[in-house]
Amino acid sequence: MSTRNQRILLLVTGLVIGAIAVALVWFGNPKNMGFCIACFIRDIAGGIGLHRAEPVQYIRPEIIGMVLGTFLVAAGAKEFKVRGGSSPVLRFVLGFVMMVGALMFLGCPLRMILRLAGGDMNALFGLAGFVGGILVGIFFLNRGFTLKRTYTMPVLEGFALPAGVVALLLFLVAGASFLFFSVEGPGSMHAPVAIALVAGLVVGALAQRSRLCMAGGIRDVLLFKDPTLLLGFLGIFAAALVGNLALGYFNLGFADQPVAHTDGVWNFLGMVVVGFAAVLLGGCPLRQLVLAGEGNSDSVLTVLGMLVGAACCHNFKLASSAEGPTPNGKIAVIIGLVILVLVAVLNSELLKKKVGASSGKGAAQAE
Repeated sequence: MSTRNQRILLLVTGLVIGAIAVALVWFGNPKNMGFCIACFIRDIAGGIGLHRAEPVQYIRPEIIGMVLGTFLVAAGAKEFKVRGGSSPVLRFVLGFVMMVGALMFLGCPLRMILRLAGGDMNALFGLAGFVGGILVGIFFLNRGFTLKRTYTMPVLEGFALPAGVVALLLFLVAGASFLFFSVEGPGSMHAPVAIALVAGLVVGALAQRSRLCMAGGIRDVLLFKDPTLLLGFLGIFAAALVGNLALGYFNLGFADQPVAHTDGVWNFLGMVVVGFAAVLLGGCPLRQLVLAGEGNSDSVLTVLGMLVGAACCHNFKLASSAEGPTPNGKIAVIIGLVILVLVAVLNSELLKKKVGASSGKGAAQAE
């Protein structure tokens, strides 16, 4: 695909996703949360009983649709390639940490854009933190950070996640008694299943073809001076802004924003964690979900890390609320930053150079 066509596809993808997000709010999803990967994975964690925070329990068809849309399009384009083995445990941990940061901010990078398009100025602190986290990640990329190569895996590995989300969809439609459903709060606010599923299918298909990534757009501008991926970011913002203004959802300010808090410091730090983790993982939460649908088992483990992370955030009171961050959540974000730095240092050339320099110095002294 030529650069021009790729840019057009990314812009169209962004515009369509932004419009879909606002449409989903009109059909019943929470305001400024028409489509949020982190929030919806959190709701699914509650829906299957991994946490018991009653306001955020629902099997979100948008996530199911995204995985299936990605899987079907990738298979049709012969891009469904089952691979893995690139530091799978570390990827699980990084997914967990990324969710801790997202639930401190109360949203993934996609929701950050949607919050900005809805007039939520608190998201500016999140954007600044997201860029800051990406800059830290780039620092380590420039010093040889890697989670090592992937390997071809058995085909069955690639079908596990699509099969799992199909099962979830069947349980949802059947109203399985072992699922949990919110009766109040964000989890109780949702578009009809069919509409949400179709929305997810479209987003997954477009994201797979365009290679859309919230973190990748900013990373490429800062690292390579290439604005191509950023067009998707801008398209989402533009379409959501126009839609919010047209439907009366736009509310400019810091106070009284839906499912958001006004603590700028922790909004900033939460998204530092998300941006940093996204660079180390090679993609934001949306991109990880797409890669998982394409057959990447490492990304499946990242998504599972996010799922378990969301459950732990609510089970151990790490997640923020409209009242603000919790003491436990602040501690978790700091620990998350420490973990990210350790992973980055131990998997880059920094430590090797220091060890090499120390060994050389010791040898010289011995001589």
